[in-house]
Amino acid sequence: MSPWKAAQPGDPLSRVDTPALVLDLDAFERNLQRMADAVRGSKVRLRAHAKSHKCPEIARRQLALGATGICCQKVSEAAVFVDAGVEDILITNQVVGDAKLVRLMALAKRARMGVLVDHPAQLHALASAARAAQAALDVYVEVDVGSGRCGVPPGLAAIRLAELAADSSPLRFAGLHCYHGRAQHLRTPAERAAAITYAVVAAAETRAAIEARGIPVPIVTGAGTGTFMHERDSGVFNEIQAGSYIFMDRDYADNQRSSRDIVFEHALFVRSTVMSRPSALRAVVDAGLKASSVDSGMPGIWQRPELRYLKAADEHGLIGSEQGAAPALGETLMLIPGHCDPTVNLYDELVCYRGETVEAVWPIAARGALL
Repeated sequence: MSPWKAAQPGDPLSRVDTPALVLDLDAFERNLQRMADAVRGSKVRLRAHAKSHKCPEIARRQLALGATGICCQKVSEAAVFVDAGVEDILITNQVVGDAKLVRLMALAKRARMGVLVDHPAQLHALASAARAAQAALDVYVEVDVGSGRCGVPPGLAAIRLAELAADSSPLRFAGLHCYHGRAQHLRTPAERAAAITYAVVAAAETRAAIEARGIPVPIVTGAGTGTFMHERDSGVFNEIQAGSYIFMDRDYADNQRSSRDIVFEHALFVRSTVMSRPSALRAVVDAGLKASSVDSGMPGIWQRPELRYLKAADEHGLIGSEQGAAPALGETLMLIPGHCDPTVNLYDELVCYRGETVEAVWPIAARGALL
């Protein structure tokens, strides 16, 4: 943790020390409202994914606008939000290991908790831990609907797990988790639509087969910022898990839009300063790999189309100019992270500004919560 803060409420934006993770509150609030409006009046609820922001203040605002709860990825991440008063959390991951199970059950006695399974051994361990702790827990069978990551194939394996979950008191079989992560960044609308069409069919057939065994399937959950309109309108999914919509990173913005897509705005930036200008066409900013994740490519540069972020080192970002001179020594640039989730995890605080003034500084309380 840095011994100094990048900013304090009331500071002008121009005085925010760099590199700093900053949030345009006006754009952020418009994004929140657009998603709330997108599910209002439908039979689909929003369970906002908190792995994107790791910030209790943001979760509170999502819940205030109608989200039914949040998603987390890790038990330790969920613990931060339970401590902050969030009462309904789905860990969209498998939880394995005695220490994690003990902690999960302690949380399940304080809030409604859910978790994913894709193997009978996970169910046996969860049921044993829940009985020992006298806790109840929601369990979702994860079905691989195209991502090729976790999950059982649609059909028989999912049916068997659902039957086992339904018979594993004090576990509660809550439904199916059918998230197609790979589809979120397929670039064309046609590619995304085709991927989710497959996911919807797989989810529908699996749900019907489980219900034919006399087991209700209350929830089919999944979807992300790149595809949620398809899941919302599918008639199969009744919960969506979008998270990045609040920030909109550069990678999501690279998706081609269809006429029906909801447009979310860039709201999250890494504010950086030119610390060196070795030539007329080259500059170096103070935001490198430790300031912005590059797993999804280099950051964009807000409102400077003539500039390109070319290369990142630990503490340096190389900026090239395609037209005219590079930015001057001491000039500030607002970088658009390539991938918002791991970028947020690099910072302790989020500097929130409105117009040209810092309005608040929010702790990223679940930063580094990996257990």
